[in-house]
Amino acid sequence: MTATYTWDVFSTLDGYGSYAEGADWGGYWSKQGPELLEHRAAAFATEQRMVFGATTFRETAQIMSSGIDPNTLDEWNVRTMRMPATVVSSTLQDTLGWPDATIVSGDAVDIVARLKKESNVPLRSQASLSLNRALMAAGLVDRLQVTIFPVISGRTGISPILAGAGDFDLELLESRTLDGHIQELVYRPTLHV
Repeated sequence: MTATYTWDVFSTLDGYGSYAEGADWGGYWSKQGPELLEHRAAAFATEQRMVFGATTFRETAQIMSSGIDPNTLDEWNVRTMRMPATVVSSTLQDTLGWPDATIVSGDAVDIVARLKKESNVPLRSQASLSLNRALMAAGLVDRLQVTIFPVISGRTGISPILAGAGDFDLELLESRTLDGHIQELVYRPTLHV
């Protein structure tokens, strides 16, 4: 059986995954509400294996292990840290305090193809933009889950989520509105030839 691989990414309406340092947006572009946080916690309540590229893993591990009281974190973040993780990296040597992380060096496509064959739980990757664009081009992303926050960050936006990606047909599998203004869209991507 092949494990399902979900690329889970947050975005502005204009396609940015983050904002420049000094921009006064705050987490979730300051648009989160109880419905989003409850939905995210539920999505991370089941056993999964996280897959990260080096940069996203480094940033996530730094936040999670910076001495922040876990009770102040959103529940889905706490659950993420408890999940096993595979980190695809040729530069990292340390799991940076992540309780159940494994660093694997090599070709990301080969590593994730093997994980999909061997894993008995679904695979999920948050952000890790360049990693997931490569995996999507190789046909390894089964579900592209984009949560769109109701902002345009044309001046302060950084990290365009699909910059440099190939051309894909998207089959809409699910959609929902959270807190009356956040859109979650789940697609099945197919490379357009």
